[in-house]
Amino acid sequence: MNLFKSFTTLALFSLALEANAFCGFYVGKADTSLYNQASQVVYVRDGERNVVTMASDFKGEVKDFAMVVPVPTVLKREQISIVNNATIQHLDAYSAPRLVEYYDSDPCTPTPVVKARPMAPRLPMMIHSTKRAEDLGVKIEAQYTVGEYDILLLSAKESGGLITWLTEQGYKLPQGAEPVVGSYLKQDMKFFVAKVNLKEQSKTGFSKLRPIRIVYDNKKFMLPIRLGTVNSQGEQELFIYALSRQGRIETTNYRTVKLPSDQEIPEYVKDTKTFSNFYRDMFVRSAQREKNKAVFLEYAWDMNWCDPCAADPLSPSQLKELGVFWAGTQNQNNGGGAQNVYITRLHLRYNRENFPEDLAFQTTGNTENFQGRYIIRHPFKGNATCPAGQNYFSKTLPQRQELEAKRLSNLTGWDISEIRKNIATKK
Repeated sequence: MNLFKSFTTLALFSLALEANAFCGFYVGKADTSLYNQASQVVYVRDGERNVVTMASDFKGEVKDFAMVVPVPTVLKREQISIVNNATIQHLDAYSAPRLVEYYDSDPCTPTPVVKARPMAPRLPMMIHSTKRAEDLGVKIEAQYTVGEYDILLLSAKESGGLITWLTEQGYKLPQGAEPVVGSYLKQDMKFFVAKVNLKEQSKTGFSKLRPIRIVYDNKKFMLPIRLGTVNSQGEQELFIYALSRQGRIETTNYRTVKLPSDQEIPEYVKDTKTFSNFYRDMFVRSAQREKNKAVFLEYAWDMNWCDPCAADPLSPSQLKELGVFWAGTQNQNNGGGAQNVYITRLHLRYNRENFPEDLAFQTTGNTENFQGRYIIRHPFKGNATCPAGQNYFSKTLPQRQELEAKRLSNLTGWDISEIRKNIATKK
């Protein structure tokens, strides 16, 4: 069983568009399915209340799954619950960077620009292991079965005893874990251990493990990621969907940087595989420019609406499932309306060297909208014999396509000569 690989996020292991009028047609999105391994965390923060939903990227036999997460307190049974995978997928789709397209009008019969309007709104350890735990300075504070998971809450006097006990119980810990475990124990943190109860899992009918949600109060607004890098074989992808009522959420101990956005790119990128490659390479290049030490903002928006929508906003019931306890309280009489929920989507590619600290956050009052958005502008395909049409085909369009080629090369590092060939082939 590879404990750390099972859950790498928290594991212990020249043509300008109107910025406020997007219009166009949504044609693709860069969701987490583009990555073979991409951990997801939904983090609801309100005052000192924290609701954290952890969606594992585990692939393999469920009997080999294990997750250990540092938590600030011993959690009660009612503080732990299961979330539907579909809810996380919906949130991912809603907030994903997106591709939109526009079509040039007949240059001989120009049409006025119309601004878009906002949318309407089984126990995991044998009983006799308790004595061994005590001998090693490990205390089993609580144990529960929640959904398909057997869960333990552990405390320990020192890291060596905890690691020895976990190892004896079948957890395979990588080298280098002990000092990081010790640093959490010095902060008086506990450890949340989850394994799959095969009997209960068979009852669910689900082939994929469902996300686990925990609720706790804590003054610190942080996410522990350091132990997830102990056995890292390279960079890991982490997506954080932070929900609040006050506005955008940012990291305080790493730079929060906006992903390049509102960029016009060649129309051949519309192909699904090409757009996927574009997004991945663009993100890698953007991260490299920040020396791989930045957290990227991919989306920041009121949950009430979107423009263009890659998916509908989440319903009040879905938001409550994620821990947004105030969802739906404003408009219960009319059955809907605006939700006082602001979503911030953050994306980082991290390893032990570039992200040596856990992520610390702050809630800001910034409610300015932002989205990773990339634009395809299709040329006019008809005949245009008027002077404006002749100028469009001989000058305006070639100049624009050359700018798009240079921009795509700059964003991704792709060979510009190959880009130009693909543009010419598309004509």
